[in-house]
Parts: sequence; structure tokens; C-alpha cells
Amino acid sequence: MPERPAILLVHGAWHGPWCWEPLRTLLESDGRRVDTVDLPSVAPEDAPRHGMHDDAAAIKAAITGPTVIVAHSYGGIPATQAVHPDVEHIVYVAAFLPDVDDSLMKMVGGTPPPWWDTRNDVIHAKTPETIFFNGVENPPTDELLPQSAKAFAEEVTEAAWHTTPSTYVIATRDNAIPPPAQEAMARRATTTERLDAGHSPFLSCPQDLAAIIQRTISPLRRSSPASG
Repeated sequence: MPERPAILLVHGAWHGPWCWEPLRTLLESDGRRVDTVDLPSVAPEDAPRHGMHDDAAAIKAAITGPTVIVAHSYGGIPATQAVHPDVEHIVYVAAFLPDVDDSLMKMVGGTPPPWWDTRNDVIHAKTPETIFFNGVENPPTDELLPQSAKAFAEEVTEAAWHTTPSTYVIATRDNAIPPPAQEAMARRATTTERLDAGHSPFLSCPQDLAAIIQRTISPLRRSSPASG
């Protein structure tokens, strides 16, 4: 029988693969192969600046067979751009779900939110402990890195959700992307789920998010016992 799809976890702005560890552990315990990608638009101050299309290229390079993408926040934009025949489903977790010609800046109305701290070609997040990590014990604010402003300006040229099934997970207590905005974007998805959580349910309630992901992808192709 065909193999079960791998899961590719795509982090959001300012974050890195580290943010997925609690969720990754839970998903791997179900026998899934779980991969992460390090988006190049998130980098130290002295690093070269990369854009959304560079992030999309990194996502596509990380796909090595049948795959379910789980994308968080800004990560939903390059995940949407990264059209690939091996992607069987996209799960948007409190994420931007754009259409062609959208950019993150367009999707926030063209005006930076008050919690952005823009310095030349990078953006920092003010008060991340309340914007990103409400409901999270010991918020990992020290792990955050600057975000390339270029990534927020570049526009989507392909939108995978037009041809790939998708699920939107709305975080109902999100302080970064207002829940009404999530509800509006979720109308583009095939199905919708909700979590009583802030912007980072993979840290505040990873068991609940894992259950949604497992339920969403369980109908997809199963492996034989020999292939695990």
C-alpha cells in the first residue's frame, strides 16, 4: 500500500523550527515522519535579507514525497505559494491564507500593526509574550529573531489551496491575528476547526492541536505494516 504522507511543519515570522518541538514529539509518537523547515526570512540582524519567495523555495525543497503541510501565521503565505504535486493537504494554524496578488502587508490593510517595530529592512515584535505566547508557560521570547520586511511585501503568484484540500484552525484567543480575520480567511479552506487558544497552540495546547491534525489527515493514504 502507499506510504502515509509525511508532515512538514512551517513556522511563522520571527520563529524557527524550535517552536514545533512539543507538537512534533506528539505527531512522531503516532508513527508519522515529521519534518521542519527553517525559513530564511527569519535571521539575525547581520544576515542577508530573504523574501517570501525564498521561503516558498525552502518549503518546496523540503518536500520529498507525499506530504501534509502544517503552516503557522506568516508561514501560511509561503506555504500557499509553494504549489507542489506531492502536497496532499495544507493545515493553516492561526495563519494567513492568501490568494494570488496578496502579500502580508496587503492582508493587514497596508498599515503595520502597532506591535511591529520596524528598523530599516527588518521587523521586530513588541511584547511577544502577550502577542504570540498568551496562554504559554515560560514564553520563549529569547528564541525570536528579526523578520525580513521584504517577506511581508512580496506578493503571492500561485495559491495552492485552489487545487489542494486545506483545513483552517482558528485560534479563538489570538492576539496576533484577530479571530474575525481568521474566520474570514477560513472561508477559503475546505474545512475549519477551532481551538480555545492564543496564537501558539503548538506550545499552549499541543495535544489538542495534534488531535486536530491527526483527525484531519487520517483519511489520507495508509502505509502497510512493513513500511511503518
